[in-house]
Amino acid sequence: MFIKNTTQLLSSRLDETQLNLRKIGLMALEKAINAVKPKKLIEKSIKIQENKLMIKNDIYNLNDFEKIYIIGGGKATAEMALSLEEALINYSNIDYEGLINVPEGLEIEEMDFKSKIRIIFASHPIPNEAGLNGTKIMMELINNLTSKDLIFCLISGGGSALLALPKENISLEDLQKLNSLLLASGASIHEINIIRKHLSDIKGGNLVKKVYDSSRSQIISLIISDVVGDDLDSIASGPTVPDNTTYEQAINILKNYDLLQKIPLAIKESLEKGFLNKSLENPNSSDECFNNVHNYLIGSVSIAVEEISPYLENQGFRVDYVSSNILGEARDFSKSLYQIITRKLNEYENYNQIALIGTGELTVTIRGTGIGGRNQEMLLGFLDFIKENNINHNFLIIAANLDGIEGFSNAMGALVDNYTLSQMIKKRIDTKKYLENNDSNRFFKALKSDIITGPTGCNVNDFLLVLIKGENKRKTI
Repeated sequence: MFIKNTTQLLSSRLDETQLNLRKIGLMALEKAINAVKPKKLIEKSIKIQENKLMIKNDIYNLNDFEKIYIIGGGKATAEMALSLEEALINYSNIDYEGLINVPEGLEIEEMDFKSKIRIIFASHPIPNEAGLNGTKIMMELINNLTSKDLIFCLISGGGSALLALPKENISLEDLQKLNSLLLASGASIHEINIIRKHLSDIKGGNLVKKVYDSSRSQIISLIISDVVGDDLDSIASGPTVPDNTTYEQAINILKNYDLLQKIPLAIKESLEKGFLNKSLENPNSSDECFNNVHNYLIGSVSIAVEEISPYLENQGFRVDYVSSNILGEARDFSKSLYQIITRKLNEYENYNQIALIGTGELTVTIRGTGIGGRNQEMLLGFLDFIKENNINHNFLIIAANLDGIEGFSNAMGALVDNYTLSQMIKKRIDTKKYLENNDSNRFFKALKSDIITGPTGCNVNDFLLVLIKGENKRKTI
C-alpha cells in the first residue's frame, strides 16, 4: 500500500457511509498510483527478444549498435532505468552504461548496487549543484560517441529542474532565482517551460542537436507525461523534441507576469540576445537533427483512469471522466468544481452513486508564507465556498499529485467529505485565513485529512476523484 496514514484517514469516528466512501476512494487512489508505476509502463512498452528491441510497433536490431548509453532525468526515471536495465541484462548481449538524475528523498529499494547506471540525487523543483554536475557528467558521457552507439534518453516530469545546464554566463544561482519567481507567479507549466527551454543548453531539443553535431548517434527517448495534453515539447522542457516556441514568447511571458525586471540580469541579457539573433533559436521541427531521434510516449494519467473506472463501476458507481484538462488557479477551480458536481447531479439524477474523475494540473499564485500545494489549496477553497450550504448528499473528494509530494508539503494531496466539513464548522476554523496565507497543508493536517505516501516514483498529471452517494433527488451537494 502506498498510503501511509490509512488508519488515520479511516477513523472510527466516521459513520458507516462516510467510512465506506473513504475506503472506496482510497482504494481507487492506490490503484491509480499502481497503474502508472514506471516499471509497469516500461514493461508494457518494451520487449527484447534475441537482440531485437521492440517498442510499440517499431523494431530495432541491437546487433547494429556497439554500445548503449542510458541518460535522463525526472521523478520517474529511477524505475524506468531499473526496468530497462533488467530487459537488457535478461535478453541482450550488448554492453551499456548510464547516468540519470532523480529527486532527493526518492527511495530506490530495488536498484542493484551492481547496476551500470549511476544515479545522481538532485533537488526539485529548484535546481541545485548536484543536478548541474550530474547533467555535465551526462553530457561528457555521450560527447564522444559514434553513429554505432545508441542512446536511451529517459524523460519524465521534474526533468526541467533535475537536468540543469544553463547557457553561457548564466549561473546556477540565476536559475534558482528565476525558478523561484516563476513557481510563485501563477504561470502555467507550459509557460514556465517555454522560458526554461530558452535558457538551457540541452532543453528545447538542444540535447538532440548536440548529439547530432558530435556523433549522429541514434536516440530513443522514452517519455512519461505529467502535462495536460501530453505535449512532448513541454515534458521536462523537451530535451529530445523540436521546439517551435521563440525567445520572443519567453520574454512576453515574463512581461505578462511582471517578472522581466525582477529576473537576474544575466538571464535577461541572454533572452534579449536570442531575441535579436534568430540563429540562436532552439532547433525546430524542420531541423535535420531530429531524423536520428525516436520519441515514445509510454505513459500518462489516462492509464490510471482506465484502471480505476472498472473498479468504481463494480462498486456500483456511474463513472464519468469529466475532464482531462483541469487547468487554472487552484482556488478559482474550487468554485468550478462545485458547479460541475451540481450539473452532474442533475444529469445523473436517476443514479444513487456517482463517481466523477478529473485530471490536469492547477497552479497557485503564492501570496502568503504557508505550506501547501495546488490540490490542497483547491480543496480548501472548495470547503470555504460550500461551508454555508445545506449539504444533501454524502460526498467524498480526493485531489492528489500522484508523484506523492505536493508543493513544499509532505502530502500528496488531501480528502474532504461531510465529516471534514462538519469538523471544520464545529472547530470554527477560519478557512479564509489559511487561504490568504497559502497554508492549506496545515489546515488539512489539523483535520487529519492530508494524504501521505512519500515519493511514489510516479510522474503523471494530478488526479481528482469525486464520489457522491444519496437517496434523495435534491440536485446539489
